[in-house]
Amino acid sequence: MKSYTIKKDKVSDFISHLIKKNIVWGPVKQDDTIIYKQINTPQEITLDFLKVKIPPKTIVFPQTETLVRFHKEKDVTTETPSPEKKDAIIFGVRPCDAKSFLLFDAVFKGDCEDPFYCSKRATTILIGLTCINPPMNCFCSSVGGNPDDPSGLDILLTDMTDSYYMEIITERGEHLLKDFIGRTEATQQDTKKRDTICTQAKKSIKRQVSVERIDSILDAIFDSPYWETIAQRCIGCGICTFLCPTCHCFDIQDESSQNKGARVRIWDSCMFSEYSCHASGYNPRATQMNRVRNRIYHKFNYLLKNNQVLGCVGCGRCIDECPVHIDIVEIIKNARGVKQ
Repeated sequence: MKSYTIKKDKVSDFISHLIKKNIVWGPVKQDDTIIYKQINTPQEITLDFLKVKIPPKTIVFPQTETLVRFHKEKDVTTETPSPEKKDAIIFGVRPCDAKSFLLFDAVFKGDCEDPFYCSKRATTILIGLTCINPPMNCFCSSVGGNPDDPSGLDILLTDMTDSYYMEIITERGEHLLKDFIGRTEATQQDTKKRDTICTQAKKSIKRQVSVERIDSILDAIFDSPYWETIAQRCIGCGICTFLCPTCHCFDIQDESSQNKGARVRIWDSCMFSEYSCHASGYNPRATQMNRVRNRIYHKFNYLLKNNQVLGCVGCGRCIDECPVHIDIVEIIKNARGVKQ
C-alpha cells in the first residue's frame, strides 16, 4: 500500500484533476447543514466538518429511483434508464459511512443481484477522510470500525494540519493519481505523525458498548417487556432509518399519467405501520413495540446471522437526530441486563 502527502493548497488541484474525467460528489455546506452534492468546482467542497447529515448511501441507493418507464400508444413500450458511463467519486467519506457500503454489497449483491444498485456501485470510488475528532455519539470502535478504518475505501486522507496523509488502498485509488504531480512520497516521519493522530482519535471516542454474543442475548429476550418500555417513547417518525447509512428498506410504486408512467423505487422504513401490512390487511408488526424491536434485531441479530455483518457502523446519527432521544447504545447496553 503506497502512501503520499499532499499539501493543503494542492487539494483544490487534486479535486480539479478528478472532475476532468469523473462525476465528483463531496461534502457541501448548505445553510447550516453539510450534505453530499455533485460538485463542479473544488471551491464547493468543505472538509471542515464532523459528520455529513445525510449519509452517502443516497448516491448508490437514491431516495427516489426510476426503474423503468412505460408508454402506451398502440402497444406498450418500456424503457430502462441507462446507467451513468462516468465513474462517480465520493470525496471526503468518513470511514463509518464507507464501511456501510460493504453491508449494502452483502444485501444487494447476494443470491439475487440488484442491477440498479450494482451498476452504480461498480463505478463508485470512495476517497475517505479520517475522523480525527470523533463526534459525541460516535461508537464505531464498538462495532468493528475505527476513525481511520480503510474498509471499503480506495484512498484515505488524514488531516495533518498543513497537509494530508494519503493512503492508496486499491488499484482504482492508484489510478486516480495518474498524471497528478501535486503529491510527494510519504516519509517515515509523516507516517509516524499520521499514526499518532489516528491513535489519539481512537482514544477520544467517548461511547463504548459491547456487542459480543449480542445475537444470542437478543434471542433470549425476544418476548421481554423491555421492548415495550422503549416503544412507549417512539413516535414512529422514521428519522433513525432514513438517516442511517445501512438501512435499505424500500417500496416500489407505479406512477402514471394518461398514457405514460414509471415504476419507481422509494425509501421506506420498518418504523412505519404500513411497511409490514399485508394485502389482506393483517399486520404482523401491528404495534410500535414490534417495529422498535425489529429495528434492533435487524441490525444486531438478523443481518449477523444471514449476512455475517452487523447492521450498524456506529455513526451515531440515529442518536443525534431522534426527537425523543432514543439511544441505540443504551438499548444494547441495557439488553445485557434484561432478565432472561
